[in-house]
Amino acid sequence: MATAPRAQCNPLGRNSVAHNMNILGISAYYHDSAAVLLRDGVIVAAAQEERFSRKKHDPSFPGCAIVYCLEEAGITLDAVDFISFYDKPLLKFERLLETYLAYAPKGFRSFVTSMPIWLKEKLFLKDLLRREVADMMGTHKSGVPPLLFGEHHESHAASAFYPSPFEEAAVLCMDGVGEWATTSVWMGRGSALTPIWQIDFPHSLGLLYSAFTYYTGFKVNSGEYKLMGLAPYGEPKYVERILEHLLCLKDDGTFRLDMRYFNYAEGLTMTNRRFDALFGAPPRQPESPITQREMDIAASIQVVTEEVVLRLARTVHRELSVDNLCLAGGVALNCVANGRLLREGPFKDIWIQPASGDAGGALGVAYSTWHRYLGRERPLADQDSMRGAYLGPEYSAAEIRACLDEAGAHYQELAEDELPKRVAGMLADEQVVGWFQGRMEFGPRALGGRSILGDPRSKKMQSVMNKKIKYRESFRPFAPSVLAERVADYFQLDRPSPYMLLVAQLHASRRVAMTEEEMQLFGIEKLQIPRSDIPAITHVDYSARVQTVHRETNPRYHALIEAFEQLTECALLVNTSFNVRGEPIVCTPEDAYRCFMRTEMDYLVLQNFVLAKSDQPAPEPDDNWRDDFELD
Repeated sequence: MATAPRAQCNPLGRNSVAHNMNILGISAYYHDSAAVLLRDGVIVAAAQEERFSRKKHDPSFPGCAIVYCLEEAGITLDAVDFISFYDKPLLKFERLLETYLAYAPKGFRSFVTSMPIWLKEKLFLKDLLRREVADMMGTHKSGVPPLLFGEHHESHAASAFYPSPFEEAAVLCMDGVGEWATTSVWMGRGSALTPIWQIDFPHSLGLLYSAFTYYTGFKVNSGEYKLMGLAPYGEPKYVERILEHLLCLKDDGTFRLDMRYFNYAEGLTMTNRRFDALFGAPPRQPESPITQREMDIAASIQVVTEEVVLRLARTVHRELSVDNLCLAGGVALNCVANGRLLREGPFKDIWIQPASGDAGGALGVAYSTWHRYLGRERPLADQDSMRGAYLGPEYSAAEIRACLDEAGAHYQELAEDELPKRVAGMLADEQVVGWFQGRMEFGPRALGGRSILGDPRSKKMQSVMNKKIKYRESFRPFAPSVLAERVADYFQLDRPSPYMLLVAQLHASRRVAMTEEEMQLFGIEKLQIPRSDIPAITHVDYSARVQTVHRETNPRYHALIEAFEQLTECALLVNTSFNVRGEPIVCTPEDAYRCFMRTEMDYLVLQNFVLAKSDQPAPEPDDNWRDDFELD
């Protein structure tokens, strides 16, 4: 069963629709390739290439994502006015070359590994992009629209400010590295976005966090969220060691790294033997047992990261004197730090781009083209313009039925008013439900379009979903989807969190205190102890990564949670992404059915079609399917 978009990659031709200004934004060739289509400053479609290719964090040219965006917009390539790329390869090459020269001869292995790729492809990216687009569309390079290039952090900043609900805001971007910048500050006012100052490579908060991701045995550029999830199990015993040896942190939040402990500037690893000696052991081997030491290290770097973010935010607030802050860049996905920034920081409100990583750069450069390059005005809005991040493909009843019939599946089709009650009943019986409906989410989080759902009241749900559904580490927490109008009844949170990018504490009234004996348990053993009346989403520190669900942006998902509340008096659900470990979130009905059949999910809901696992034909033997996905 195919996983590509419904259209083929040949949409060249004259467009009969009246012409609007169409801008195609692209991120590619590093990680998390994506495409975005902006029409007259409004997002029409956005998707990551990984969802179509089924390769997690796919860095390749986003051909299928582009086809989807054009299809969703109802246009062909000739109706696109500009193709905009999210960074400037010549500046990035300059940084790489200067870095190699600065560290010579130590960086020779890294140099000979990366230079051939640059000299063959990346240095001539403009020609490569023209060729890729032309080949995909079956046309000559002369038929490709004009190409524009934005700077990496400019793209991040634009993705944060322009779709935000703020007329005026400071913008803070933090990631590994773009061309040179690793941290940048911007001022957004109306349609203007002005750079203020930046911190340059090799001094990087994102790369510092990735170094500890590597050291604790997780995969860089994908395992950082595991490090964040591991932190609450540990004690921050190494904070002073980090601040004394690795990070010179000033009161204003600016910092420098002691590069003697790191290898990423000149080598092929993140850390070196000096780093190992500082923490008393070599890096943990991937997939080996996690010890208390890794938990304590995770807790320590998390505390340091939060402190840097808070200090930077206070400085930005003092310098720019504005009430609002926008965030983007990979560090902005650290929802624990975001939660502290909201609670303890100086800003009245913050807004975080839901696709804060490189995928969101495709959106940012499209916005930058519209507002900064073309000088178009930015309209005022009462809410953000991301539309809940539901910007990907949607499938009709006919398409879903055809998919199920081809697979020989057994299913029921329910009326719209019957569906929420039936599914709520399954969830209340502690059944695990694959939930596929509406448009796919843009960004790394499943938000009720491509989700796996469970009962948050269940004491066993976290373990069941980790071991039998996701096939991943047992310590990994799950997030709650809560009715937006009921969030304050459960969490210490007084505002929306539609993109699952804020961590909040549970109200004390919902907590269950741990006994002295229980407190002495080893890290992950604490998971077996119920800590609240909604234990499946309560982390060991009584926190949760909250998603508020809004009737305006996802009415079917909102109706399901309402039905669950009527049945159980609980206004939230366990929500995790619809995939297994190492697999991108599902995109098509075929992807969803395949994932459903390979796991121990009890039910699958595809729009209005409901499938029980017990009713399905026995799948063909496929013991090696996990080899399809590289473990993250």
